[in-house]
Amino acid sequence: MNAAETFRIVVGVDGSPESLRALEWAVTEARLRHGQVHVVTAWQHPSMVAGDDDLEWDLTRYEARARHLQEDALRSVHAEQEDITGEVVQGQAAAVLVEASAEADLLIVGSHGYGGFTGLLLGSVSTQVVRHARCPVLVVRPRHQGRL
Repeated sequence: MNAAETFRIVVGVDGSPESLRALEWAVTEARLRHGQVHVVTAWQHPSMVAGDDDLEWDLTRYEARARHLQEDALRSVHAEQEDITGEVVQGQAAAVLVEASAEADLLIVGSHGYGGFTGLLLGSVSTQVVRHARCPVLVVRPRHQGRL
């Protein structure tokens, strides 16, 4: 990045408390660096198994849910409109974020999303982006009572 370029931060948001903290961090960091934030929310169709042929799946609702989560997250932070953009992408979250990292100066994610293994230090998505991102990664951990 040269002096004429804007510092670009990509942040992964899935609506989890950790991803909302990551978004807050991204907005604050962008203000400090006079940069911009690009919010990325990934979504996938649910897995289907043999025998589900008689079920009707409204697949459009998954993308709509992801858009709604992102809109709520954007409303929760105070950012200048021109400094923040959003994108909802179909695909596995880690792969989508690694791809987005190619055009970022910094990628920020929460330590855990809505996965089922909350006792782990890092969730599966944050672990994958730390290993494969094409830019530096900041993993935001949850706040704990009595700790900074």
